Amino acid sequence: MAKTHDYGLGEYTFPRGWFMVAEAAQLHERPLSLRYFGRDLVLFRGRESGKPVLLDAYCPHMGTHLGTNTTSYVVRDGVHIEGDAIRCPYHGWRFRADGRCDDIPRLRGPIPKAACVRSWKVAESLGIVWVWYDEEGLKPQWPAPELAEWSDPAWVHWKVDHLGTLPVHGQEIVDNIVDMAHFGPIHGLDRVEFFENEFDGHLAIQRMVGPHRTLVDGGDKLHTDTTYHGPGYLLSHMRGRHPSIILIANTPVDDGVSCAWHALLVKSAHAEARAADVAVAREFQEASRLAFAQDFEVWAHKAPALKILQVNCDGPFHLERIWYRQFFNPRARAGEFQHRVNGLHRIRGPALPQAAAGA
Repeated sequence: MAKTHDYGLGEYTFPRGWFMVAEAAQLHERPLSLRYFGRDLVLFRGRESGKPVLLDAYCPHMGTHLGTNTTSYVVRDGVHIEGDAIRCPYHGWRFRADGRCDDIPRLRGPIPKAACVRSWKVAESLGIVWVWYDEEGLKPQWPAPELAEWSDPAWVHWKVDHLGTLPVHGQEIVDNIVDMAHFGPIHGLDRVEFFENEFDGHLAIQRMVGPHRTLVDGGDKLHTDTTYHGPGYLLSHMRGRHPSIILIANTPVDDGVSCAWHALLVKSAHAEARAADVAVAREFQEASRLAFAQDFEVWAHKAPALKILQVNCDGPFHLERIWYRQFFNPRARAGEFQHRVNGLHRIRGPALPQAAAGA
């Protein structure tokens, strides 16, 4: 298992960006105990605001996990989550959404300043809870994910596919954005008719056209316009069997270990999706999941590609890896990596088909 240092990515172990930590539907009455970025975390939905709250997991009093308990009377009496705060199940200390302790039962005198846990910047959108991770603790550099199609009743909302953890660094997953050569062997594209990459600040873009055995019908062609928004997730606008938008998210669990998810938003043929449209969308999402699972299986069993023996039919791995490094270094240095890669990089081949150009 290779780690950030082995890839020579930069000063920080984990990259800066928005990352998925849970599906919103997972938040019920009890908190979720999570582990990402080498830290144990607790996620819950505030009962007062209705907003998700993400805190470091361990109480500073005696190290009790704030979220993992079923037998304490704090839990059994229904006071584990109070308003937008959570009580420690061991001694009842209460921590607000900002991480500050605001109540210690039977305490005489002021609450110690050290009675706090780290609070994380979170956002809820597209049925997902996202966290902004930044080693420097700065405000988000770009907005949390949003899609106009999510509010359009013609589009069938996705159900998130939880794919589990992989013993691979995020670098190996993000490499896919430039990997033109894998489309034939892995995904069964008879030929890639068009492929290009573009780097623009925190965005890494791939545009591709070609036949596909799974996601198009007959002689039709698959058109994809795919963008990594930072290192944590991509959205791919796809025209094939159905207009759709793929989400693939990856979040570091520990250094060299990643968790991944897949989802597919599908446009129906009606102004408002019907039950039959939902069934079609679920079937198509499963086909998309199986296509992504082909990549997932390779990642689960490959050796780390610390150096790529790059050939001229690959795609610009060398540029993507420079782009990726901006997120592992201070934000003030991002420009030096972007300057080296920003722009359009096209693999030799025909021009972009007109239909894709206007998509």
